[in-house]
Amino acid sequence: MTTPPVASGALEGVRVVELCDDLGAFAGKLLADMGADVIKVEAPAGDPTRAYPPFVDDEPNPERSLYFWHYNTSKASVTLDLREAAEQERLRALIQSADIFLESQPPERLSALGLEYDALRTANPGLIMVSVSPFGRGMPRADEASTDLTILAGGGPAWSCGYDDHSMPPVRGGGNQGYQTASHFAVMSALVALLHRDAGGPGQHIDVNAHAAANVTTEAGSYTWLVAQQTVQRQTGRHAGVNPSMPSQIKCADGRYANTGIPPRRPESFRAVHEWLESLGLVEEFLEAPLLQEGMRRERFDMSMIAQDEELQAIFGAGRAAMNLLASKLPAYEFFTGGQARGFQIGIIYAPEEVLEDPHFVARGFPVEVDHPELDRTVTYPGAPYQFERSPWRIRRRAPLLGEDNERVFRELGATES
Repeated sequence: MTTPPVASGALEGVRVVELCDDLGAFAGKLLADMGADVIKVEAPAGDPTRAYPPFVDDEPNPERSLYFWHYNTSKASVTLDLREAAEQERLRALIQSADIFLESQPPERLSALGLEYDALRTANPGLIMVSVSPFGRGMPRADEASTDLTILAGGGPAWSCGYDDHSMPPVRGGGNQGYQTASHFAVMSALVALLHRDAGGPGQHIDVNAHAAANVTTEAGSYTWLVAQQTVQRQTGRHAGVNPSMPSQIKCADGRYANTGIPPRRPESFRAVHEWLESLGLVEEFLEAPLLQEGMRRERFDMSMIAQDEELQAIFGAGRAAMNLLASKLPAYEFFTGGQARGFQIGIIYAPEEVLEDPHFVARGFPVEVDHPELDRTVTYPGAPYQFERSPWRIRRRAPLLGEDNERVFRELGATES
């Protein structure tokens, strides 16, 4: 049997034209690193995010923004002055050559540029247009200004993030999670539309509402209110809930912190915790050890009955307390790996740079070196979030210099660079 060749990515041969601000740029990156030919359209002065700090060596320069670098790996860059009619026509020609048109522009700007979907699909019936906006097109709040902060706050996730002390305000997660959530929905929708088109269906226009995308990631928060008219409350390092749960973010023996994760709730997991305590000589110190043994004997754990079953409450609480005791007696990394080896979802709390040094991530090839020939150096990037056997996700090149691909792209269109 002949082994099929390894593709340069799952989306090899798919062309994407991206006309996005920072709301949709992550979607373009995900598609580009999956092998798509993503062409980022920039104004002659460059995308505004090229001016976002931090900069390499703290030297402000549109080609040295680490923010721009992260969100634009594997993409190409072309420059067009869309105030000019000829340049607008060139953009329309570029979209005619594309499989996907990814945009996060105000509808009135698209209309002024002649980029409404009905007009575009006349020339390119198979085109998939993905529009990413804060509140969805044509919705009552469509004209409201927004930021990643307001999307996460208004969509609900921020309500569930923070500390047990509710005199402190909610906490917005870092890393543009609102924008990135919307971008993930954009990518998933685009891939489904591609499958539909490849099965003989037409192209289609996808309308991604960032506010709604954030709202459906609130776990049970929204549904608890909609179904039971109850409000979940944020808790330090653990899921928001209507009723407070035991603390799970514990200082370990070396002063670092870990989340003790989901406590035992099956006989085998109670046995694993009890044996872990035994191996460290901690059983006598742990006064609730008999409850762990009771957990080992129980045939069934109906967690829906925990509010009514006092014995179940006590057993479950003992499991949590045992995990917390273990955390306090062990260095954080030893607790982390020891728990994982026993099947518990324990997480050590890392600084961002420590993630790239974790042996597990290193073994999976997550940190990757990306060549920056213009700087005569390589830079370590976060790499593939998942691994494909025959069509690898990978950063094929660093973010493009401004207008770096004008000659190639416009030559392919049969036009000359302006």
